[in-house]
Amino acid sequence: MARRKPLPPPQELVVEALSHDGRGIARPNGKTTFVDAALPGETVLCQYTMLHSKFDEGRTVEVRVASGHRQTPPCAHADRCGGCSLQHLDSDEQVRLKQVMLEEQLKHFGGLKPKRWLEPLRGPVTGYRSKARLGVKYVEAREQVLVGFREKRNHFIAAIDACAVLVPPLGAALPDLAALIGSLDGKRRIAQIEVAAGDDDIALIFRHLDPLSDHDRQALVGFCQQRGWHCYLQPDNEQSVHRVWPVDGEQRLFYSLPSADLQLAFHPTDFTQVNAEINRAMVPLALELLDVQAEHRVLDLFCGLGNFTLPLARLAAHVTGVEGSQAMVERGYENARRNGLSNVDFHAFDLTRDVAGQSWATARYDRILVDPPRTGALEMMPLLAKTGAKKVVYVSCNPATLARDAGELVKHGYRLVAAGVMDMFPHTTHVESIALFER
Repeated sequence: MARRKPLPPPQELVVEALSHDGRGIARPNGKTTFVDAALPGETVLCQYTMLHSKFDEGRTVEVRVASGHRQTPPCAHADRCGGCSLQHLDSDEQVRLKQVMLEEQLKHFGGLKPKRWLEPLRGPVTGYRSKARLGVKYVEAREQVLVGFREKRNHFIAAIDACAVLVPPLGAALPDLAALIGSLDGKRRIAQIEVAAGDDDIALIFRHLDPLSDHDRQALVGFCQQRGWHCYLQPDNEQSVHRVWPVDGEQRLFYSLPSADLQLAFHPTDFTQVNAEINRAMVPLALELLDVQAEHRVLDLFCGLGNFTLPLARLAAHVTGVEGSQAMVERGYENARRNGLSNVDFHAFDLTRDVAGQSWATARYDRILVDPPRTGALEMMPLLAKTGAKKVVYVSCNPATLARDAGELVKHGYRLVAAGVMDMFPHTTHVESIALFER
């Protein structure tokens, strides 16, 4: 068997740039080294962790010359928890670098530059995250339960006692959750806790690999009852997630969009934006860019449960929402009824497929909003051109696919008028952005 090459001793490195995953980039002797917790312009002592033929990896063990943008992380566990990667960089610089990343991607993939840059959308940088999947692990050797995110660069659960980015009730509950799991007969078989928060309520979904004993079931329910949280179970041998407390009432959480006077209901497993404050600012920004008038017909692709569809329906003559999931289509209609909106229709369709034969795809639209997953919406670009829409707003969670799709839109007769970033995930390298195209 081949032996791993011995790691060299710690070395002083000068950091030149920041990688797209948040690591410092140094080039000692011309070979690229990615260094955790290092910032551009810094001189750091790097402990090598992995050697490769074309690049090396390491972590900062001492900052000898610090960047003016370095800050004390708001979370005590930032050095080992993999939930965030940029807590050592001040928020202003985080946002600036995300805008630079968007600018570079638009130039590299699409050869594009917007006519104007939008002011970045910003909100709270701690206590913002309303949804997460927390790993759970019972460590036999220490007889200890760990609840949290994975450590950096490995699959182990980080030993943390609080999370600064989760909404405060959840961020402070990690030790109590660990103690709860530790009290169970089946503590070795709880694999995950999915958490979701609405404006007023919180839900926990416990994934268990074996059937729960009566004691364990009551312990989980009692924990949630005491806090007024919803309790769901997810047996490993079942597809369905089901609520066990409260026993009565609809299985929904709620969030509001005050700018459109809307309250939207969602199941804890539904996709929703994890940053409520940014979402409340993003929706009116998208509507403002689209300039929707009372006579307009609007198409909303990748519409989810109606996060943009229903605010658009407050302004337009009619809005059509298309989403790959039938469950989300049903949730869209549910939310339309809940808010007294009848000028909307929803369709379930895989938007990576040919739209030929779809009635909604043959209609004319004045405005289009697109909010795809990370893979983008390349297959939909020809359709957008055929609709005759004068304005398109593209909301993106991946600047590379936004840039690729923007290049296609330009080929189809559109121009990139405006673009900007939205700090949906502070302290991470995730770049959320928005762009306006006009025919």
